[in-house]
Amino acid sequence: MNGSDISAIVALALDLANSVTNQDRFTRLLSTIRKTIQCDAIALLQHQNATLMPLAIEGLSADTLGRRFDIQAHPRLKMISQSQKPVTFSQDCDLPDPYDGLLQAQTGDIPIHACMGLPLYHEDHLLGVVTLDSLKPNSFDNINPAMLEIITKISAATMKTAIQLEQLEDAAKHSNALVQALSQSAIMRDGGEIIGLSPCIRALKNEIKLVASSHYNVLILGETGVGKELVAGNIHQHSQRHHQPMIQLNCASLPENLAESEFFGHCKGAFTGAEKNREGKFQLADNGTLFLDEIGELPLNLQSKLLRALQSGEIQAVGEDKTKTVDVRVIAATNRDLKAEVKAGRFRADLYHRLSVYPINVPPLRERGNDIHLLAGYFVENTARKLGINQLTLTSQALSLLASYRWPGNVRELEHVISRAALKAKQAQWHKSIIHILPEYCDIPATKPEIEPPSAQPSHSQLPIPAPLVSTISLKSATETFQAQLIKQTLETHQFNWAAAARNLETDRANLVRLAKRLGITIHKST
Repeated sequence: MNGSDISAIVALALDLANSVTNQDRFTRLLSTIRKTIQCDAIALLQHQNATLMPLAIEGLSADTLGRRFDIQAHPRLKMISQSQKPVTFSQDCDLPDPYDGLLQAQTGDIPIHACMGLPLYHEDHLLGVVTLDSLKPNSFDNINPAMLEIITKISAATMKTAIQLEQLEDAAKHSNALVQALSQSAIMRDGGEIIGLSPCIRALKNEIKLVASSHYNVLILGETGVGKELVAGNIHQHSQRHHQPMIQLNCASLPENLAESEFFGHCKGAFTGAEKNREGKFQLADNGTLFLDEIGELPLNLQSKLLRALQSGEIQAVGEDKTKTVDVRVIAATNRDLKAEVKAGRFRADLYHRLSVYPINVPPLRERGNDIHLLAGYFVENTARKLGINQLTLTSQALSLLASYRWPGNVRELEHVISRAALKAKQAQWHKSIIHILPEYCDIPATKPEIEPPSAQPSHSQLPIPAPLVSTISLKSATETFQAQLIKQTLETHQFNWAAAARNLETDRANLVRLAKRLGITIHKST
């Protein structure tokens, strides 16, 4: 190596020595490599469960951080991962590039260019890879092999150090047994990861780790579509019960005559149709976790029986005389204001306090800032895999549109919008090697004004309020009467278009339809 090569390596080592956090360490690593090896884009990706997860990027679009690259689906990444030495791809290589359409310096298909990958190994274990792309062909042909080998080893050592530091930080907060659980749950199956780097999501992840180490019941609060089920799964995965099952029960879908059996099971012959003994969800979740979704929809008569099970840990199957003891941790979730439900007499105060030993609020998507970019990248990559698209990208205009929308349906709505947009893009661009999601494929309004102009259609706040109700009507009846009138008037205003009515009422379409059914409103489908 010549003097300049040695100086570059020394500078890299010194720069990494001054790093404080893992993210700072990763950023410094890429910046210094980029100074040493000229390139237009560079990325550091961690190997997790047959996928490569971006940890830091330069020269690539922001949504790249949210993507998860399936190694088997990307031939170049597969070759890099299986190699023990740096891999350079010739300019005429016909293997698809995983970053097509993602380079900030280039729109559309990447032209003939140079590409190189550094596999990062520790004791024959793949930690991750560093990828470099240059729009100048043959840029990586004359790099000193000895210097390249040292850079690769320093990068692998940096990632190994970062992983070890993270484990040590966890060990300082939790027991050694819990650290092992966290290490296992960090490599979760597809869909189990909470995507986001915003302050509110960082705080949420810290709360999950904190409460997971206890045996407290947890009440997860948040709007429809924010990911309450995902939070519940993460609490279970990070808990000491993670080797046991997490059983889920949707309280809104329980037939009232069979609800008790769903919770506690029944004996053969206990009621018509009970042809054999059947275990309930509490028995199935013994020593594990029971997730009660939409707990606010649970009928009052069943709330008292659930309370008894939570207080004593004893359950009694329908038609059986003896009781059984179970050890179950309950995690409940709702998009309702349970405090208001308690005041209205629709939810038991004692059950509310029993469930909300540790309440967790999941922030809506509109408060998560640039997390929309990461989530969009994650959903784009998942959708591409499901639709069999080799390369699917979001244009910068489409990404700006997604970032400016208020997302009343939150993360679930974002996922559905991208899924539909990808399908439209595939149909329109079926002959292209790279499919681009354009703004017109995203069925959301471009802007949402803070104040409606006078000529705009009336909002729910402008609709006439029903005449005062006589005092003999209960609060529940009065509330339901008002809800029914408001829904009918809003539907008429929007020509019985459920989606438009839901947006006007600032609620989710599925929840609006469900509420209308409960209130006995005849459902009209818009044409």
